[in-house]
Amino acid sequence: MPFGKEQLGSEVLLQDIVYTVGTVAVILIVLGLGLIDTGLVRRKNTLDTWIQKIVAALIAGGATLLVGYGIWSWQFNQAFGVPNPLWEALKKWWIGGAFQTEVAGKIDPKALPEADVQQIFVVYFVTFSMAILALIHSGAMERMKPKPLYVMAALVGAVFAPLAGYFCWGPVSPLTNNGTHDFDGVFSLYIFAGAWVLVLSWRLKPRLGTFTNHRSGTAPAAQNLGSVGAGLLLIMFALPLVVLSSGYIVPGGGFYGISFTDSGWGIVLINVFASYVGGGISGAIIAYRRRQAQWAFLGPIGGAVICGTMYDIGKPWYILLISTLGPIVALLTASLLQRARIDEPKVVPLALGPGIVGALICGFVGWGTRTGGYPGLTGKYALQHATITPGWQLIGVLVVLATAMIPCFLICLFFERTSGLRVSEEEEIIGMDQTYWGIDNFGVESLEGAPVSDLSQIDLRRSAPEAS
Repeated sequence: MPFGKEQLGSEVLLQDIVYTVGTVAVILIVLGLGLIDTGLVRRKNTLDTWIQKIVAALIAGGATLLVGYGIWSWQFNQAFGVPNPLWEALKKWWIGGAFQTEVAGKIDPKALPEADVQQIFVVYFVTFSMAILALIHSGAMERMKPKPLYVMAALVGAVFAPLAGYFCWGPVSPLTNNGTHDFDGVFSLYIFAGAWVLVLSWRLKPRLGTFTNHRSGTAPAAQNLGSVGAGLLLIMFALPLVVLSSGYIVPGGGFYGISFTDSGWGIVLINVFASYVGGGISGAIIAYRRRQAQWAFLGPIGGAVICGTMYDIGKPWYILLISTLGPIVALLTASLLQRARIDEPKVVPLALGPGIVGALICGFVGWGTRTGGYPGLTGKYALQHATITPGWQLIGVLVVLATAMIPCFLICLFFERTSGLRVSEEEEIIGMDQTYWGIDNFGVESLEGAPVSDLSQIDLRRSAPEAS
């Protein structure tokens, strides 16, 4: 290996280990989301919930591996003045390109420094796309056909999620280079997924029996809230490992945020757990006051999301205070969705609401903090030449909303007018396990509350009074 010493030294291998652990930890977050979702769906949809989530996540990750990562890398080619920057990024970073097919020790460091680390970052992005689709699926459970979900997964993984990352996440991305700041991928993960789910759940319409009684007697019901608690703890275990991978380890120089903000592992880790505590306490208060146990489980997630943009630059005392707002913003978002008759109790309240509010708060608490650029560059890409401002945080939010909502709306319209977006009423009543897998292990609810195994036993022509 002609470049083995330069590309595969001990310092590089140490970074390899750190980023590999963070990459694998994202899969644990997908597992945690699966546990939460299967705890909140009806038992007749348990198997299909797991299958749709896993398959959609793998399709999205595969699309990113195939071609999507090159879109995010586009920003570096622009910063370093590579001719035809997008085409060269796609050519080098698609699954058959030179940077994905050659071992690091044989790649000239002048063409790709720390090639081994950057190849691991490909997989890091693959798992992020998987997490995005796991969230999107959470907003479509129990009523969406698999085909449109899988088409969305392919397009999100190949184009739209990497594009959101290109705009807002990275040291020389177009918006970061002007002052938009995001440390933990709040823009490209939570806000993007939440915006996509908002449109998708609007087009899918509510599950039967959500806001009014349905003539079949069916209605959404959580089967196992204990599974939600297990999923939460798994996410809380994995998230710090992911967060600590959202930056640069500079040998002899320390740790920097992904946009080359001054930071440190210790402060980042303290901030993560401070956000758990603040969000957890606030969520517990909401749970006891409203007698709704799920808020005790989801509170720490709300705290983490609202603080995710500022983990690298925040101070623990105000991270703790800001995190208490996460569950409150989530509750207000959920209330707005209920008034609008949009059936989405998890992703939009926890990801979109706190994600947007936290991104805007970051603009104020981090106002003037130096960010952006890359070491060794000058001019408009000089290291830390930009500063964080509320205005650029708002612009980042608007750009990501457009990147997610417009394509989601167009894809929904396409399927609504062709093969359909949502399963039939009969299939929803029977359950997805029976519809797609022939497994009727739990039956469906009858009007009297007893399970029935045959749709013919339900008179769909009868009407029930609307809920008060």
